Amino acid sequence: MAAINTLREKGSKIIVFLIGFSIVAFVGADLLGPNSTLLGNSKTNVGEIAGTTISYQDFLAKQDEIEYNWAQSNRRTPTSNDLVGIRNLTWDALVAEYAFKNEFNTIGLDVTEDEMKDMVQGDNLAPEIVQSFTNPETGVFDEDVVTSYLVNLKNQGTPQQRANWVNFEQNLGKGRLRLKFDNLLIKTNYATEAEAKYKYQNESNTAEINYVYVPFLSMADTAIEVSDSELNAYLSENEKEYQREESKSLKYVSFDVVPSADDTAMVVEQIEQLKEQLISTDNDSTFAVVNSDASDAFRNYTPGQLPSVFQGEDVVMGSGAFVGPVVENGSYVIYKVATMRPSDTYSARASHILFKWASDSDAEKAKAKKEARDVLRQIKNGADFAEMARLHGTDGTASKGGDLGWFSDGAMVAPFQEAVYGASRKGVLKDVVETQFGYHIIDVTETKTNVVYKIAKVALEIFVSDETRNKFYRDAEQFALNASNIEEFESTAKENGLSIRTAARVRKNDRRITGIAEGRSIVYWAYNTASQGDVSDVFEIDDQYVVAVITGEQEEGPADLESVRFEVTKKVRDQKKAAIITEKLNGLSGTMDEIAAGYGEGAKVYNMPALKLSSNSLKSVGLAPEAVGVAFSMENGETTKPFAVDNGVLIIEMVNKLEAPEISDYESYRTQVLQQRQGRIAYSTDETIKELAEIKDERYKFF
Repeated sequence: MAAINTLREKGSKIIVFLIGFSIVAFVGADLLGPNSTLLGNSKTNVGEIAGTTISYQDFLAKQDEIEYNWAQSNRRTPTSNDLVGIRNLTWDALVAEYAFKNEFNTIGLDVTEDEMKDMVQGDNLAPEIVQSFTNPETGVFDEDVVTSYLVNLKNQGTPQQRANWVNFEQNLGKGRLRLKFDNLLIKTNYATEAEAKYKYQNESNTAEINYVYVPFLSMADTAIEVSDSELNAYLSENEKEYQREESKSLKYVSFDVVPSADDTAMVVEQIEQLKEQLISTDNDSTFAVVNSDASDAFRNYTPGQLPSVFQGEDVVMGSGAFVGPVVENGSYVIYKVATMRPSDTYSARASHILFKWASDSDAEKAKAKKEARDVLRQIKNGADFAEMARLHGTDGTASKGGDLGWFSDGAMVAPFQEAVYGASRKGVLKDVVETQFGYHIIDVTETKTNVVYKIAKVALEIFVSDETRNKFYRDAEQFALNASNIEEFESTAKENGLSIRTAARVRKNDRRITGIAEGRSIVYWAYNTASQGDVSDVFEIDDQYVVAVITGEQEEGPADLESVRFEVTKKVRDQKKAAIITEKLNGLSGTMDEIAAGYGEGAKVYNMPALKLSSNSLKSVGLAPEAVGVAFSMENGETTKPFAVDNGVLIIEMVNKLEAPEISDYESYRTQVLQQRQGRIAYSTDETIKELAEIKDERYKFF
């Protein structure tokens, strides 16, 4: 009793102490944890653009603004998938704003109040204004609607509505500012006559060349040994070509969550019960709508729209006809024909073989008709119609055995439709039919009908029960517990017969990884929690559970050898092959044919009679712009020494070079040069300014 009294007296103090301790522990964990601001690891910033830090709050404010504009423009609330795109638009808008701001300020570029008025209510309306105030039903823009809206906004609009309009106008101004900047660069761009003359020569000069080509593929890879020291030396010498973004590599196993035998048996039992009830019910429509998982529980079908289970020859159609259960798209389905009634529209089904004539002359038409009748005779004598269609058909249906499917009134030209609709029974028509397209052999596969079927459909999805889902989760969880590093991950997967998937070069803002369309949760873990060798907890992604392990980390900068081993090995091996091939070719002389014969297997002689300077490739060599440049630097009769290109070694002989004559006016070529250059200005400017802005994107910490 004394102990109980003591607890009563001091219990409140103990409870207060425990609550206080919990609060301190919670706050302390936040302050002293891995993302603590006290420890200098703040997660409050989304990134940095041109020296300006973008806080998470700033990002969300901009996102709210863009999300509002998006919803207004699309007239709906964005989905979770839409929000991914909106976040990207938000970042792009912030980059455009801060990266370009210094450039605009440096040259004194601005949008005046008069320009803003002109964009909203003047003669040069912004496209956004036209889009926002165009009647969606008529497609007509009305300036009076803009005026009325602004008057109402001023007199009756809420503070939120006025703030949204201010944001909208500000964005119009920013868009116009960028347009003026781009136009300024475009208008100051020019092309010289020398550039125009070069383009003319580039497109007009031609040369005939012979060349000996020895591809690297002609020499076996196994004949060339490559060491790691050689690979590292090559990588060091060419590190500019192997710059990489920060990325991580990972492996993962997935446990696909699928219905168990018990789950399927449960659905089968339910559908069988519903089948008996649907057969006996008089209210097919209500029964189907109430009991079906499908949205099309009760609807009309023309013969061409009937589900495939009704297409068989043994299916008897009529009111009360029943089909099922059958499995369709992951569900058990039963059908019942409620009613059959005539409609105003007829349809039929046919296959055909089309014989086109070469011209409209009587002789060519007679030739096509004779060919069509010869094939028709073979079909009547037992030849397979579909096979003959594949052999002789001249339109897109040939590969499908001539099948045109169901078609309704007006879908076919009149002579064809009349011939099919006039058939009283199924089968091949006795003679060919002429239309504007040619002569047709026609097989009527379903005669004309105007019947419409009203059908009740009950579908039960083959679902995964909680018990089954929990079993798959426990299996995945046990796997994760048994694998604490890469070696254990691989051995445990092997023991359990699980396939290991690899995702290489996963970047910090990626959403998709190899084999997983929506793998953002895995990427978020990889960059915010994990390091090399760490094994994840279980991720639930759609209908699978995933466990991943980090197998490699690539810092921004030169690639490490392992991440580029395959391509670097090929480069080094090809260099060694080039040296061997070149040395052998250097010891040979004579004509191109004699050199190729002297080299032996692998060497061939080719001729290009009209090579252009604008070309980037050679026949059988592939992309080789450097070889084209070498060729046009040669004189007639000159032969090069052996030299290497990407895929092999060449010796080029200049047979004849024809230089285009001078022309009096190069203006059209100057215009082409200018247009090509102007088409690249906006993109090139974007990339240059972004590079100068030294953008640091850390959205991966939050999303």
